[in-house]
Amino acid sequence: PLAIPEPLGHGLADDRYPWNWSVYSWIEGAPATPDQIADMDEAAATLAALLNAFQKVDAAAGPPSGAHNEYRGVPLALRDRVTRTSMETLKDEFDLSALTAIWDASLAAPVWSDAPVWIHGDIHSGNLLASNGRLCGLIDFGLTVVGDPACDLMVAWSLLPQSSRAIFRSTLAVDAATWLRGRGWALSVALVALAYYRDRNADISERSRHTIHQVLADTASEG
Repeated sequence: PLAIPEPLGHGLADDRYPWNWSVYSWIEGAPATPDQIADMDEAAATLAALLNAFQKVDAAAGPPSGAHNEYRGVPLALRDRVTRTSMETLKDEFDLSALTAIWDASLAAPVWSDAPVWIHGDIHSGNLLASNGRLCGLIDFGLTVVGDPACDLMVAWSLLPQSSRAIFRSTLAVDAATWLRGRGWALSVALVALAYYRDRNADISERSRHTIHQVLADTASEG
């Protein structure tokens, strides 16, 4: 449903540049911040269709999660310590008991037991492109592996408003456990990022705070 970069060339590390590198086709568009999107309900349906298509690609030979992709797609329990540490760091800004309850509920959800599927690992407004008021591209596949698809649901809270999440969820047709784990992923990544960046990077901090507030708003409406 969205354009993705086409690899055009690949280079290996050497003494002049110590990392592997690649050249990709250019996709026109601006970062898909909310002000660049005219219809968030349409964006929600497009994102769900994107994930549906992504997860249907044969993942049999795909690489598993690990340090090389910041462990995106692993069971949430493996993020427990760093998440709780970040909560403690941010207790001056958020209700620690509310965050803990949300995180505990996500940890209690059944783990993914089906075959691993492809996940992008980092879908947010900085890696989505928009043009003429609509989503048009997805870039930065550096964290892509096979694993638990809940990881890619983070975008539901980092970008979409509460009113559009129901469209995203129904079009994606995920079960309750995967949705809970997805919310846990959104909360965990936002907490860790904000704890690290709040005095260093205003853009990441703003997006992280937005995500945390969206997660809190969801649980408040459920309660």
